[in-house]
Amino acid sequence: MGRWEPGAGGRLREAALSLFVERGFEQTMVNDIAERAGVTARTFFRYFADKREVLFDASAEVEEKALAALEAAPATASALELVAAALDAAADVIGQDRGLARKRHTVIMANADLRERELSKLAKISAELADALRRRGVGDAEAAIAAEAGAAVYRVAFQRWVDAEGGDLDLRGALQAGFAQLRTLAAPRAG
Repeated sequence: MGRWEPGAGGRLREAALSLFVERGFEQTMVNDIAERAGVTARTFFRYFADKREVLFDASAEVEEKALAALEAAPATASALELVAAALDAAADVIGQDRGLARKRHTVIMANADLRERELSKLAKISAELADALRRRGVGDAEAAIAAEAGAAVYRVAFQRWVDAEGGDLDLRGALQAGFAQLRTLAAPRAG
């Protein structure tokens, strides 16, 4: 088995996701993943702390890009526009590969502990966005509501995107549609 071969991280991720889907998360061992990827278990641990991290290793990058986009947004943007900009940047990371996202989502939804961790990661990003809004002068309640509304839009948009067949809907488009629907819900009804 090769050590430090180019692309080992990607092969490990693909092998892990395939095995998680085929066998289940709990039934898949690190040695199985390494063997399928053509590397040693030791190499696996150079890329991931444990097999859960295969599913969650992009969280820091998503958070970093989202916060950077929020900070870079115009000073005149509303709290909800700031959150939308942050989630648009997150979509650049998450929305690159729908097939990979579907596999990951399938694995997470099949395991209660992984679902809890996914919700915890989303709550952490929501709290970070709310804090970033406060640093920009947005009031406490408005910051919390905007960040939580953004998290709700993200969850719905992500589900629409992974469930979509064909290439018509990308994650960014699903997010934009979700924010448009949110604004429609808040608008007064005619008549």
